[in-house]
Amino acid sequence: MGIIIKAEGLKKSFDGFEAVKGIDIEVEEGEVFGFLGPNGAGKTTSIRMLTTMLRPTSGSITINGFGLDKDLTEAKASIGVCQQHISLDKDITVRQNIKHHAILHKMPSKEINPRIEELSELMELGPHMDKEVAELSGGWKRKASIVCSIIHRPKILFLDEPTAGLDTKSRHMLWDLIRQLNHLGTTIFLTTHYIEEAEDLCDRVAILNQGKVVALGSPRELCDSVGRITVEYSDEKGKKTMLQFPDRESGKEFMATLKDNATMSLRKTTLEDVFLIMTGEEYFKGGV
Repeated sequence: MGIIIKAEGLKKSFDGFEAVKGIDIEVEEGEVFGFLGPNGAGKTTSIRMLTTMLRPTSGSITINGFGLDKDLTEAKASIGVCQQHISLDKDITVRQNIKHHAILHKMPSKEINPRIEELSELMELGPHMDKEVAELSGGWKRKASIVCSIIHRPKILFLDEPTAGLDTKSRHMLWDLIRQLNHLGTTIFLTTHYIEEAEDLCDRVAILNQGKVVALGSPRELCDSVGRITVEYSDEKGKKTMLQFPDRESGKEFMATLKDNATMSLRKTTLEDVFLIMTGEEYFKGGV
């Protein structure tokens, strides 16, 4: 397994404002890689650079062994992009949308229909293929969008907020699909605001804040880095505080020092805890 996405010293400025401040990322072939960050952290700008939609101010990007500065066409052929805002033509059928994307990717005409049937079966889109996009629910629109983005067999699929706005059932349907695509060999680069989504799906996660990568590792490694156990407690005014500890015994010892009227709980540290610590939420004081 090699490195399939590599960014070194990636920076982007807009009229003197530095949105991305020199990030370094390596994504291994075959993994699901999560990209997290609060609004304004530079996440969208970074994704636009990695997907060739925006030129960096400085730094380098290599996709599937192709540098964007020299081999842009080959790099583009290696990626599929499913954006947060569904860009399907709502007035034509799902099948027509997919064919249109196949033509845009310059697929040989004899390969298009067999590939559409293959993906239709994989995504269980059969009953919806000849419906207009406007007739579909949000979950099925998202599935159709993903088919359009992988029609040309890319090695890497960028998914930008794939479950944003979907109901719980549709979100779990998309999670299963992401696992299935990854099992078939597609490297997945996932951005999401749902921290539990990243924790459940991703092999590794990068947390971005103020234009910099502030944490990188597997969800478990990131949790262990701040403390495996979290004590959550509130004072008599309801102010909440959370502290992380290396083990349950340390957490219990601390709880014994709290006032009897404090509301408290002891639990495993989650990726959401790490996210809040790394992005500066004041009631997360970090490890003890």
